[in-house]
Amino acid sequence: MRLVRLASEIDFDGWRRAARALRTEGVAPEAVVWTVDGEGDLFAAGQPALAAAAPAFTVPKDFVELAQEAILHRSDERFALMYRVLWRLGAEPALMHIATDPDVARLRDMARNVDKAAHKMKAFVRFRLVSDPDQPETYAAWFEPAHRVAEKVAPFFARRFTNVRFSILTPDVCVHWDGERLGFSPGADPADAPAHDSLEDYWRTYYAAIFNPARLKVAQMQKEMPKRYWRNLPEARLIPELIEAAESRTAAMVAQPPTEPSRRIVRQAARVSRDATYDATVPTTLEEVWGGVQVCRRCELYREGTQGVAGEGPKTAKLMFVGEQPGDQEDLAGKPFVGPAGKVLDRALDEAGVPRGETFVTNAVKHFRHELRGKRRLHKTPDAGHVEACRWWLDAERAIVRPRVIVALGGTAVLSVFGKPMAIGKFRQQAIQLPDQAQGVVTYHPSYLLRVPDAEVKAKAFALFVDDLKFAWKLAA
Repeated sequence: MRLVRLASEIDFDGWRRAARALRTEGVAPEAVVWTVDGEGDLFAAGQPALAAAAPAFTVPKDFVELAQEAILHRSDERFALMYRVLWRLGAEPALMHIATDPDVARLRDMARNVDKAAHKMKAFVRFRLVSDPDQPETYAAWFEPAHRVAEKVAPFFARRFTNVRFSILTPDVCVHWDGERLGFSPGADPADAPAHDSLEDYWRTYYAAIFNPARLKVAQMQKEMPKRYWRNLPEARLIPELIEAAESRTAAMVAQPPTEPSRRIVRQAARVSRDATYDATVPTTLEEVWGGVQVCRRCELYREGTQGVAGEGPKTAKLMFVGEQPGDQEDLAGKPFVGPAGKVLDRALDEAGVPRGETFVTNAVKHFRHELRGKRRLHKTPDAGHVEACRWWLDAERAIVRPRVIVALGGTAVLSVFGKPMAIGKFRQQAIQLPDQAQGVVTYHPSYLLRVPDAEVKAKAFALFVDDLKFAWKLAA
């Protein structure tokens, strides 16, 4: 039995050196015990040292990337699992492409959970002012990440708050930024962090202002904002009250008469819809795009749809998704991706660690093209003429939002975003430069996953789709 001691819980370099030596020596996974000890040699006393000139071997890049993420997981099995996969790669070089393999699936699941934990840390760290008249203005926060991601996420906070001195205290390690350099110190206790400051009132005011009772889904909200983080969020004390009042507030909102778009916007958009070359009336806000889409006559599809469906999301979104066209439920709701394909997209975004609320979601064609079968409205693919006519609105959305990355979901979106057909399978996982300086990414449309009849093939396709979303999100970071 071989006992291997690593310098820390996230000592990837030490694990890699030991794992390479063990595999070279032919030590099977079941004969290795991994442990963490900050003292002593890499190998326990009485065990042979690393081979000085071990024969070289290579492993897939995606394994190394997964292992670097998985080692941050809190599971005690991660070291052994990583070595087991490394050992198996010697006889099964294509192992990483078998999404249904239990070891590979578990390793990917660990990496996904680590990525989610990193996102939660970015979203839920709340700084408080440290009161010390003898020190420069400094902020501190206490956070308990689900996994050991503090050092992974530290550069994000240094970039975000470059001119602010801060510390993030966690049970594992403390992150410090002095305005020039990142530093780290041993983990701390909650009592070491400031308990309250005046900024908390602003957080509560902001959260109450953006809370939309009509779109409340408690289970989904708690999935995005797990209760384990509530105790460190100043706005969390408002949540029970907001949930309790949501039904009555929604009823009051529904009872109010609908608002009309600005007459100036509608007149302007109507003029634009008749003359695509009239540059003076190019929309400059998302509200103008919405108003314009409602009166658009650039193609005949306005006769078929209940309403136009423009994009939805923050104006400053760094990631934009472009689908094909609104479906039956989107046409009725006036919002993109709220039907079955939208649910698939939401599930994939969740697994990829991509918050939908931070993305802009739209379609290449803004009206629902369909054919009637009795009382049912069946989807009908838009043709190239519809795509060309509607590209003007998509270009307006792109110019307003200015995303870093645009993901084309399916062939129609690819034609609209890139101006030409492209084989999705060939160009997946590639960053393609667009004329407006954004990066383009191609992947499948979520509705494709709904049409795959074979369960195993569907699971593999969904895993690829999640990988593409994760790739796009990292590219946009």
